[in-house]
Amino acid sequence: MKKQDNERNFKDPVCGMEVSRLTAIEEMEYQGKTYYFCSGGCREAFEAEPEKYLRQHRQHGMR
Repeated sequence: MKKQDNERNFKDPVCGMEVSRLTAIEEMEYQGKTYYFCSGGCREAFEAEPEKYLRQHRQHGMR
């Protein structure tokens, strides 16, 4: 699948892989924000402990 020039990229909050809305396998809304995931496994891990992954990224300035 070819990426469009105006397509925004997002980091999977679990593994850090770069995905877009078109390439993401899963997505989930949490506290009013949509998160995109490279796999169902990453989405499941985030869903089980979202604050674990959000806290980790805040510390590194990635949020």
